[in-house]
Amino acid sequence: MTAENDIVLIHFEGKPVVFARIEAIHPDVKPDWYQIKLLMLQVPLQPVTWILRTAYINGTEFTMGGNRIRLEEVVCPPDETIGAEENNQTDDPESIRSANVISLTDLKKK
Repeated sequence: MTAENDIVLIHFEGKPVVFARIEAIHPDVKPDWYQIKLLMLQVPLQPVTWILRTAYINGTEFTMGGNRIRLEEVVCPPDETIGAEENNQTDDPESIRSANVISLTDLKKK
């Protein structure tokens, strides 16, 4: 279920167009409808408020001004490289010395 602070991908006419963060969800005066405040993650940032049913907030397609719209919750995929790096760590000082360290200070001087 999509909730406040979630990131959603907004599809317009079947095509993904913009990411947004759900800032707030409040009941509307109409029963079973909600005012959903979205922060469009684009330049410039743009807050908008849409009035939607729960099903629409959770991904069911709806129309707005005759255009098909759908919200898709964005979920971070599992990072398989984190586990692999943890398994390869050792306490061997020699392997630590051979690691590549990039100095950000040196890069800034160039």
